[in-house]
Amino acid sequence: MKMNPLGQSGLSVSELALGSMTWGTQTPEDEAHVQIDMALERGVNIIDTAEMYPVNPLSKETQGDTERVIGNWVAANKARRGEVLLATKVSGSGYMAVRDGAPISRATITEAFNNSLASLQTDYIDLYQLHWPNRGSYMFRQNWTFDARNQAGGKVELHDHIGEVLETLDDLVRAGKLRAIGLSNESAWGTSQWLRIAEERGLPRMASVQNEYSLMCRHYDLDLGELSVHEGVGLLAFSPLATGLLSGKYLGDATPEGSRRSFVSNLGGRVIDTMWPAMEAYVGVARKHGLDPCQMALAWCGTRPFMASAIFGATRVEQLDVALGAADMTLSDEVMADLQAVFRKHPMPY
Repeated sequence: MKMNPLGQSGLSVSELALGSMTWGTQTPEDEAHVQIDMALERGVNIIDTAEMYPVNPLSKETQGDTERVIGNWVAANKARRGEVLLATKVSGSGYMAVRDGAPISRATITEAFNNSLASLQTDYIDLYQLHWPNRGSYMFRQNWTFDARNQAGGKVELHDHIGEVLETLDDLVRAGKLRAIGLSNESAWGTSQWLRIAEERGLPRMASVQNEYSLMCRHYDLDLGELSVHEGVGLLAFSPLATGLLSGKYLGDATPEGSRRSFVSNLGGRVIDTMWPAMEAYVGVARKHGLDPCQMALAWCGTRPFMASAIFGATRVEQLDVALGAADMTLSDEVMADLQAVFRKHPMPY
């Protein structure tokens, strides 16, 4: 499997990353452990998780269970710890199931990081990410009403916050507990502030941004894409299969039993009228060329100039096996042209 640099951290990540957010709810622990073994055998070297997982549903009662599922695998495979990069995230403002929705700060990072070390049963974390900015984000369909004037705090407050967070993370790096840091659900302007203050103060540099990205969600292409290329910050793409829409399983407005849509009917605001023709067109490209639509969507992510890794999840081992096949797929010029034609016709499906 192709390996890509994780920003300027010195670490390398596989072009496909194993997502874990359903482990502990939809996916039982024993199957999650089989998935880890299979992914590592096929060349994946990074597992992405978060302290707030699992999802479907999200709840205070299950919060942290996904990290504990991974931690039990780590404990049973201590000799293999060096084979895998563990990436997790600290939650922030508004998510009441974790620290009653407290914003990210020195205190919350310290508490969250130590909890994650214990849950993951490890002495260090490879990549620690800020799940979303304290000031707010345009991600998760908030782009339709985004207005920067409504963000919490001002520029001075933001810079003070960035300095405090980077100093806290620097302490963890110096203590040998942390290897690299990253952002999530961030903007180009926000990322630039983190990079500038890190450079000015000699503090750790953000290696990655984990944002939604797929054939059907391409906000990253322009400003953030340019920043990624020129500043050496890699994209860790979440929802590269558009929550399963690009697999074709929802064609005809179907809702397969046990699918994500059976838990979240609108798939986080993605199920709207303009989505259906775009989904059908992309799946149609795969069928026209005799390709598996999941593999095509993941392989396409790998063609993007700013891509570090595409994070996908599988509720079943059979789905994982199919998705991992994307690493062996090269998209022809004809396929790429057809995908571009669909994009021009359906630039913003949701």
